[in-house]
This record gives sequence, C-alpha cells and structure tokens, in this order.
Amino acid sequence: MVSYEENYLDKRPQSLCKMCGKCCRLVTIPYSFDHVKKLADEGDERAQDFVDLFEPYESVEAAKRIDNDTVENVIKLFKLDGKYDEKSLVFYRCRYIQPDNLCSNYNNRRILCKHFPSTPWAIVPVGCGFEGWLFWKREEIKQRVRKEKEELLELKYLKKRTKDEDTLKRMNLVEQKLQRNIDMFKKYGSEDW
Repeated sequence: MVSYEENYLDKRPQSLCKMCGKCCRLVTIPYSFDHVKKLADEGDERAQDFVDLFEPYESVEAAKRIDNDTVENVIKLFKLDGKYDEKSLVFYRCRYIQPDNLCSNYNNRRILCKHFPSTPWAIVPVGCGFEGWLFWKREEIKQRVRKEKEELLELKYLKKRTKDEDTLKRMNLVEQKLQRNIDMFKKYGSEDW
C-alpha cells in the first residue's frame, strides 16, 4: 500500500509556492482557540504544535487588515459548509514568520508546516500558487469516487443475480471496501458527487 507521503505529499509541486507568507499570516481552523488549547493541555500533539506555532488575531477585522480577500473567502466557505459561527471563527498568525516571508525556525519547523497544504481540501489564501493544483487533485478524487459509486451499483446488481454463496461473500467484501473508500470523503461532500 502506498503511504500518504508517497501518494500526496511527494507529488505536491513545492515549486508552486509563491512564498507570499499568507498561509503563515492567516490561518484558521474550525475550532475556537480555547478548544485547541484544551486539546493541547490534554496531550493532543497536533493541538500542541498549533498552540506553540500560532497566536490569534484580536478579531476577524484585524485579520482582514492583513488580507481582506482571504478572510472573506474563508468566511464564505464556512458559511457554505454551515460551520460559520462568528464567535468561534478565529484567524491566527505564525510566531516565526518574518517580514521577508521566510521562517525564522525553518530548520526546526513542525510537521504541520512541512505538510501544508496537507490535503486537497486545504483552504489556501486567494492567489496561492497551489490553488489550481489543489483544484485538480480534488477533481481526481471526485472522479475516482464517482467511478467507485458506479462499481458499487454494478456490484449490487450482480449480487441480485448471483446464487453461489462463496461468490456472494467475496462480492460483499468488495462492496464493503468500495463503501469505505466512498465514505472516507463524506466530510467533503462525496454524497453529492
């Protein structure tokens, strides 16, 4: 089986990065800062990394002064997902970003930084060099899920016509695998693809 790094991260064309620093200056996650601090205090390593790296802006308005277009884009995406809550939407800045957009802690940067954008569904700043590439990666996944849905329908049809118990057992295993693959992308809307 191919690892996550081989499948996604190693194929990510790092040369697309424009080194604008926006991804370090305007970060948001769908959790309040208090929630992330609580997770960090409970030992969650990702949350600890996040709290160590990022500090919150005083307000959404303060983040808009850094890059209004990116903030508005994030708000629009959160509203579409039904996750927008003005009180919990917090924007953060990295403690290590320098005025020249370079990281003062680059040689010791966290996995979180090394892997960004870590998924085709990562929200990147408006104008980010990864925008187009991420779009095509999402489309490849959607196409694969659509194909798996078609295979699942065909398999269900074939199951109705099959009488052999061993064949049915194998078909059930394949059906379960296909369904797991489809369900993996449920949070990204795979039901609608």
